[in-house]
Amino acid sequence: MFADRAKIYIRAGKGGDGHVSFRRELFVPNGGPDGGNGGKGGDVIFVVDEGLNTLTDFRHKRKYCAADGEQGGKKKCHGANGQDIIIKVPAGTVIKEAESGKVIADMSGDNVRETILKGGKGGLGNMNFATATMQAPKYAQPGQPAKELHVTLELKVIADVGLVGFPNVGKSTLLSRVTNAKPKIANYHFTTLNPNLGVVDLDDQKGFVIADIPGLIEGASEGIGLGHEFLRHIERTKVIIHMVDAASTEGRDPIQDIYTINQELSSYNEQIAKRPQVIAANKIDAIFEGDEDPIQKIRDEFEPQGIKVFAISAVSGKGLKELLYYVNELLEGLDPEPIVFEKEFFEDEIPMIDEPYTIEVDENGVYVVEGPKIDKMLGYTNLESEKGFAFFQRFLKDSGILEELEQAGIQEGDTVRMYGLEFDYYK
Repeated sequence: MFADRAKIYIRAGKGGDGHVSFRRELFVPNGGPDGGNGGKGGDVIFVVDEGLNTLTDFRHKRKYCAADGEQGGKKKCHGANGQDIIIKVPAGTVIKEAESGKVIADMSGDNVRETILKGGKGGLGNMNFATATMQAPKYAQPGQPAKELHVTLELKVIADVGLVGFPNVGKSTLLSRVTNAKPKIANYHFTTLNPNLGVVDLDDQKGFVIADIPGLIEGASEGIGLGHEFLRHIERTKVIIHMVDAASTEGRDPIQDIYTINQELSSYNEQIAKRPQVIAANKIDAIFEGDEDPIQKIRDEFEPQGIKVFAISAVSGKGLKELLYYVNELLEGLDPEPIVFEKEFFEDEIPMIDEPYTIEVDENGVYVVEGPKIDKMLGYTNLESEKGFAFFQRFLKDSGILEELEQAGIQEGDTVRMYGLEFDYYK
């Protein structure tokens, strides 16, 4: 089965922590701070791979994580940067934030490489905090937390013209005749289970790309059958060729078929239904003489609405040249730039992954703050120094812990305990 949609988890690398250390060498009894900086976390980068045409690979692997930056070392050694992760996708893939559905990036046109998540910055080592009055800082900066995101990938084929119609009206036959595409063709419904792309070459014209969108049915816009899987591929097309069985070989009314599918297009996306449309009335070689002319009935119905009708036979090729040249004329009057989905979701909307912590009030009314976030911060901060304690207070404010303590009802003079460290709370 053709895979054109996938949901995956992506995570950038966390920045490496800065290091606390001091120069210790023979004959240098009071060496200065030499803790190095942490390395930057790896980025999550999406790249277009022209050799791919489905999202099948994402069915087998759904989690993609860049490497964390390394911690800084002694002797001013900088931690290594985390390795980026490169995710390859086919051209035309739209990356969306899974919960909101907002577009993060459209991997089409000139956009063949995009960094979706940037790795966290590395923390500064204690060598960066030495001053004239504080020559031996015993604290360093933690690395920036990582960012994570659940995203959906949607492949929307890049074609100038979309070929739509009910199943078994001859779309695949038409595509195989006018392009280099070789779709499977058989006489049963839903023969085509994936969009087929082909290039139409015209003798004295530029030509265009056409996509055979698999047979739509009533209710497709609501996801009935494989509706949504197919309809998204029409979103980039600029002109629609609406193909019908003019001979009614399966007993359906071609005029009703056109209205039914146009309603599905409009229900899915009103903008699609407003695009230029041409009707290809197929199977004229199966119309018997003496019957009421079905082609004229279709023309009488739709040409007053500005929709041109062409009588064709996809099998014999009759009428195809006129149809293709008319479609090419329509395209020449439209913006030649491909339809690209605008970015709606930006990286600054993505929260950073944070270490957890808890705030509880014990039986003595002491506010107890604990968790990996606090334990880690206390591990690289010297609270005995004035600057170190100021650094710790800033951490409590910037991380939102002070705000949560206030929401928990803390008052001035109340006691806060963090892993054996107690202090009174004052604003």
